[in-house]
Amino acid sequence: MEFRRLGASGLSVPLLSFGAATFGGSGEFFSAWGSTNVAEARQMVDLCLDAGVTLFDTADIYSNGNSETVLGEALKGRRDKALISTKATFRFGDDPNAVGSSRFHLLKTCEQALKRLQTDYIDIFQLHGFDALTPPEEVLSTLDQLVRDGKIRYVGVSNFSGWHLMKSLAVADRYGYPRFVANQTYYSLVGRDYEWELMPLGLDQGLGALVWSPLGWGRLTGNIRRGQPLPETSRLHKTAEQGPPVPDEHVYKVVDALDEIAKETGKSIPQIALNWLFHRPTVSSVIIGARNEQQLRDNLGAVGWSLTPEQMKKLDAASETAKAYPYWHQMNFTERNPPPV
Repeated sequence: MEFRRLGASGLSVPLLSFGAATFGGSGEFFSAWGSTNVAEARQMVDLCLDAGVTLFDTADIYSNGNSETVLGEALKGRRDKALISTKATFRFGDDPNAVGSSRFHLLKTCEQALKRLQTDYIDIFQLHGFDALTPPEEVLSTLDQLVRDGKIRYVGVSNFSGWHLMKSLAVADRYGYPRFVANQTYYSLVGRDYEWELMPLGLDQGLGALVWSPLGWGRLTGNIRRGQPLPETSRLHKTAEQGPPVPDEHVYKVVDALDEIAKETGKSIPQIALNWLFHRPTVSSVIIGARNEQQLRDNLGAVGWSLTPEQMKKLDAASETAKAYPYWHQMNFTERNPPPV
């Protein structure tokens, strides 16, 4: 397994990490992702650790805390062999303060996560979304306190806009608080918006991408085909409206290109889609999920080989979409005014 630095930090993370959103299976939304119990989770963790996948990602809202609980049980006795990443910000309870990134909520949810995960510290603690109502000084000083107390080691974000990130980083720099080094972001062959602003920001400010839903919310599993109905097991039946919107024809165009490369390489469509991400700037780790051992083994087969430059170009062309303003204008300017050689 290849290891990469997480952004500008000194922490090395595996190129593939495991997303535990399939653990627990509480509620209609998360049960559509998976309902892995403790015994099954231990087997998944065994496979991951044997393959060098040592980073495990979860969040408090995944199955209402059950994902963290199952992951904690699965890692019992081998916490020192793993890195744990979790997230908080979204509503977690009925209390008026059980939401957001206030000092009240972050301190409380961190303590609860530590108990569920059965650990004394969290390796990477991320804000799951931007809280526009809490001053960034309060947010960053709270994260600073948690780092100083030894309860978290590195901080990151997820689902932030570019200005959200830069405002927070400016506050961190002004007061000497810990800088975000991770951006857990949606990025896939059918969702390349990350490249417009967040990728250049990550390059400039030293944030490593932890990629979530690298198979486009289940669209690049190889089971979604032109002229065919959705497979019965697809989570898209119950979760498509909550996920990233992608026109069907765009999915088919990308899958057609993946099919061609699958014939050339003998690799599966998910393996090719994951391997494409390995070559993209800022990507530190790609988070894979799996309902069962077969899916996990297939995803693990994405490492140890590389797409050719020609195959990368074919996938780039098939997955390209029109950019929104001002990104198309910026690109036109750059193309008309290339930097001097």
